[in-house]
Amino acid sequence: MSGRARLAVCAAVATLCAACALLPLVDPVGWVLQAAVLLAIVTGVGALARRVPLARPLTVTAQALVALLLLTVLFAHDKATAGVLPGLDVLLEFAELMQEGVADVSRYAIPAPVTEGIRLLLVGGVVLVGLVVDALAVTYRSAAPAGLPLLALYSVAAGLSQGEASWLWFLIAGAGYLLLLLAEGRERLSQWGRVFGGRGPGTGRPPVAGGQSHASAAGGPAHAPVRTGRRIGALVLGIALVVPAVLPSLGGGLLGPAAVGRGAGGGGTISAVNPLVSLQNSLNQPEDKQVLNYRTTTSDTRDLYLRIVALDQFDGTAWKPSERAVKDVPAQLPDPAGLSPAVDVTTVNTSISAAPWYAQSWLPLPYPASRVDISGRWRFEPEGRTLVGDRGQNTRGAQYQVESLLVRPTRQQLAMSPAPPAELAREYTRVPDSLPAVVRETAEQVTRGAGSAYDKAVRLQDWFSLNGGFTYNTEVQAGSGTEAIARFLEQKEGFCVHFAFSMAAMARTLGIPARVAVGFTPGTRQSDGSTSVGLKDAHAWPELYFEGAGWTRFEPTPSRGTLPDYTLADTPATGGTTGPAPQPSRSAAAPAEPSPAQSCAPADRRAGPCWTPPAQAASGPAGDGPSPWTIVLGCLGVLVLLLVVALPLLWRAWARSHRLGGGRTGQDPAARTLAAWRELVDTGWDYGIVPDESLTPRKAAERIVRIGELDGAAADAAHRVAASVEQVLYAPRPRPASGLADEVRRVRSGLHAAASRRLRVRALLVPRSAARALWSLSSRWSAFLARCSASRPAAAARRTANAVRPSRQRT
Repeated sequence: MSGRARLAVCAAVATLCAACALLPLVDPVGWVLQAAVLLAIVTGVGALARRVPLARPLTVTAQALVALLLLTVLFAHDKATAGVLPGLDVLLEFAELMQEGVADVSRYAIPAPVTEGIRLLLVGGVVLVGLVVDALAVTYRSAAPAGLPLLALYSVAAGLSQGEASWLWFLIAGAGYLLLLLAEGRERLSQWGRVFGGRGPGTGRPPVAGGQSHASAAGGPAHAPVRTGRRIGALVLGIALVVPAVLPSLGGGLLGPAAVGRGAGGGGTISAVNPLVSLQNSLNQPEDKQVLNYRTTTSDTRDLYLRIVALDQFDGTAWKPSERAVKDVPAQLPDPAGLSPAVDVTTVNTSISAAPWYAQSWLPLPYPASRVDISGRWRFEPEGRTLVGDRGQNTRGAQYQVESLLVRPTRQQLAMSPAPPAELAREYTRVPDSLPAVVRETAEQVTRGAGSAYDKAVRLQDWFSLNGGFTYNTEVQAGSGTEAIARFLEQKEGFCVHFAFSMAAMARTLGIPARVAVGFTPGTRQSDGSTSVGLKDAHAWPELYFEGAGWTRFEPTPSRGTLPDYTLADTPATGGTTGPAPQPSRSAAAPAEPSPAQSCAPADRRAGPCWTPPAQAASGPAGDGPSPWTIVLGCLGVLVLLLVVALPLLWRAWARSHRLGGGRTGQDPAARTLAAWRELVDTGWDYGIVPDESLTPRKAAERIVRIGELDGAAADAAHRVAASVEQVLYAPRPRPASGLADEVRRVRSGLHAAASRRLRVRALLVPRSAARALWSLSSRWSAFLARCSASRPAAAARRTANAVRPSRQRT
């Protein structure tokens, strides 16, 4: 295998290594085989085109056309002419699939199903990155910049994935890039040294103006090519670690991982979590994958909600748990706050198993749990009565036993509940100043005439779940802030999060302590006696506090869960809920199709949960498309990539103008002559005439004339410039000639006229002499490090001298 072919194979392997970081994001992973096959074909086309040989732009164009044909056959063959040739219909099909793919990415939790749109994004993205890497590293012989598209591919995956094995994908991606660098160095070690390193002995590095070697000009030996390659690789891989940290990310389950910080004495704090997006993703999964399976001693599991976390802080933008202290899990959990011995309580034992793929930092528990038997690093937060994993502990494959209480207060006990403690009431009735007035006004209107806090809570629940005209829809725009609550009350369409957040906020405006619980509904009983809990059982519900019963569950969401028994009375004990609640005017039009809540009679809903067929995932996008920041970052990335590609061209144009226009050389004729000579040598280098530092200026000019096939005025101009350089370097009294800038331009015109079209394009877009810019940066960096190294001992000596020097005293 030739060196160029080996380099092409390494470029494809490096792309696939970076693509491996995408594997945890979707399931199944068969798409990567399709991407590998397409990438191998595109790489082979490039190898054949370079052997013909085709011009470099034509090589890249041929690869792009073949990639388009392959994607057409794979994704839009029914829209193509003869099943292969793409047309406008194929492009429209691609656009539609990409739009669906972006919508699916925002809709599904990780690992997402490989829908047709997501598959196009994955396969097409990998093939596109592979094409760019092959063009940069093989066609244009610049392996180091090829790390940028590889970095982009890995950064996208790392920004979306929060898996524990992400470091493994980083190592694989980094190894692929380093393999590409080593292959390029092996295939063209001398050119690698000229471009990215300094000149060591025997590297044959081109001279600077005046015949000086770069080593002497820099003041010492330069870096070895391999060492410089390693530094470039380390720099790019270091950026790959930093970029994902500033990218927005998606959680991998019902909730994202919860951060726990340990303190002295086994303490610590638990950070806030916003479950909104992840919960909606779970509800919109096309497959109801099993999350938990449990067996319990109670025959009636309607109230056995598996609670994960309580969101008790509402700051106007989101509901989230407060930052609270955590401690080791006690053998016996403390008694629930506010629970009176007069309330009926039944002890229930439950054995729970979590799915091997379900990695959740919060432990789902029946509420209130009194004892938890589980192995691992788990911590207990007393206020919310939750268990949270410490130092990466999660629920993946966990098996645990829970002893919990089924609390069954009566309607009379809730209605006659005394006022809650003042401190608790202050904390859990707090609402932000940004809460729109319509929330409080609607709450007061719905509960007008209710006598007690319990009556008001039942009025709110019934208004949302039964007679308020609300529709359950998981495809609405997500939101949990004050404006989202006001929009939900106006449009009357949303899913459990909107119902729970809105009822809790309205209860707080009425002086009722409230928070939101997130977890799972009881699930579905199986034939073997166990109960299965799936992704579509993810749920959120409000908890209201009543002294004597503690935190009490309500169910405002239509067609979800069950209405608690203590809310099913036609006539509450203290009256006030018999008449229909006044309803605010509804500005949104009623839906044409009956909602699940509307198709289920209120009497049937009060008797138990209504069965409704599972909602089909909508084909349209779940939100409003990519966020503005995503678009801005994407545009910036494209601009940065274009700038990197254009840097050699820009630097070369600046250097030519600087040398031939005088620049910093001022009026010094000798400096202007040497600058013109450097420009002539670099111009020849751009057109494929590599400088030879062993030649005198006269011999170097003859070599440029011979290889560049110059004649006439161009050849004479090259000899005149060489003669002027010899005057400056060797004559006792130099007589520099004038008009050297015009002479160099004549030489450049002659080289351009004699060169092939391919060589002209190369000299313009990717000039070889632009390597001098990297050499200059490398030399300056080495000099800077040398100065820093030299200044540290000097500074230490000065500090020592100042320490022992006697202080000045006044006479």
